[in-house]
Amino acid sequence: MIIPHKDINPQTLNNIIESFILREGTDYGEVECSMESKVAQIKNQLNIGKLVLVYSELYETVNIMPAEQFNE
Repeated sequence: MIIPHKDINPQTLNNIIESFILREGTDYGEVECSMESKVAQIKNQLNIGKLVLVYSELYETVNIMPAEQFNE
């Protein structure tokens, strides 16, 4: 189930995004980015619909994933 990210408390959303960044070990290219920059990039991708916030009822977890992958 997709959770509208704009309906989540901003601090909670930041915590979810930071957890995702640390868990995924996302590669941002040759230059290392600060956590704040990474969070901003993820928020931007959520805002434009490239990423979605997803709740798994089966596992009772929240995750961020590409919108294309969720729609498959």
